[in-house]
Amino acid sequence: MMATMTTPTATRHTTETAAPVAALSLSDVHHHFGRHPVVKGVNLSVEPGEVVCLLGPSGCGKTTLLRIAAGLEVLQEGRVGLEGETVAAPERRHVPPEKRSVGLAFQDSALFPHLSVLENVMFGLKPLPVPRRRACALERLEQLGMADYAETYPHMLSGGQQQRVALARALAPEPRLMLLDEPFSSLDARLRDRIRDDTLHVLKNVGAATLLVTHDPEEAMFMADRIALMRDGAIVQTGTPRELYCAPCDPFVVTFFGEVNELYGVVENGEVKTPVGTVEAGWLPEGSDAIVMVRPEALRVSELDECGLAHAHSHVVMAKLLGRSSLIHLCAHGPEGDEAHLHARVPGVFLPAEGQTVDIHLDLSQVFVFAAPGGAAGA
Repeated sequence: MMATMTTPTATRHTTETAAPVAALSLSDVHHHFGRHPVVKGVNLSVEPGEVVCLLGPSGCGKTTLLRIAAGLEVLQEGRVGLEGETVAAPERRHVPPEKRSVGLAFQDSALFPHLSVLENVMFGLKPLPVPRRRACALERLEQLGMADYAETYPHMLSGGQQQRVALARALAPEPRLMLLDEPFSSLDARLRDRIRDDTLHVLKNVGAATLLVTHDPEEAMFMADRIALMRDGAIVQTGTPRELYCAPCDPFVVTFFGEVNELYGVVENGEVKTPVGTVEAGWLPEGSDAIVMVRPEALRVSELDECGLAHAHSHVVMAKLLGRSSLIHLCAHGPEGDEAHLHARVPGVFLPAEGQTVDIHLDLSQVFVFAAPGGAAGA
């Protein structure tokens, strides 16, 4: 009787706690071009409805990884899975791209020049009846603001319009996974912002799992639910945009998301003294060298009434208006006579005169401390 009672409970518990199957899973993927390793043991998953950005500098392996996921590059080591099904594994199987139910869009829109906009989008819907193909294609064009150009040919469109059509074509078959390789990088800034905003709304509306390759950290933060930051073929850190920006695990992660001020010091009593204040570093060995990385927005600057004391106080070297913010070049003076040249970014118009003495306070949430490269802490 006990067995009869516990079996349904166990079954129900298993059903309730089962993890969702990833739309895409890359497991221990390695890839070489000749003797040169370009992907080094990457593990990454994309959940249904999730947008994940592969972010990194040129040549870090992100496009190769996307091509492996698409089946355009034959897997050398590791495993590629789509919704739990293995689609690539060395010496076992390689499912070709056209059988992976994957939508692809690249920097080059690659539209068929002899087909109209509507025919381009309908191209991947051949298994459907013509009326259904037409309705589905028009729906995607409407979502991306291109329905009025349905009968137009690609050469009559701007670059941004062509890219919208390419995205509509990739989304039309309702793929399990969207793979986007720098789809907005050839567009000017204003158009790029509008198109990626439209694209994000469409991706979320259709619930497509998406892997987006980009070298632009701002684009990754705007588009992504999670970011995987790559360097030299490996993922350095994966997390939400906030996690990578506010809790970086490595100096590379800090610098990749924008300019930083770099200060160096020695750990004494669990702290590092800098010209703009003391920061905690208790996790580093006592007496070791440390690098203190300070984002420009972490420097809170206020003018002082004292004049003619620039040699003794922190002061302004130069101030430039950048539109939405002001960039202040500072000469910071510490209490022990140490000084540093720093950049501060202040919202709005803030243009103190050259030589103006200032007080500087740190927002410690945007200050990061690591063992200095080659220093005692890293030895």
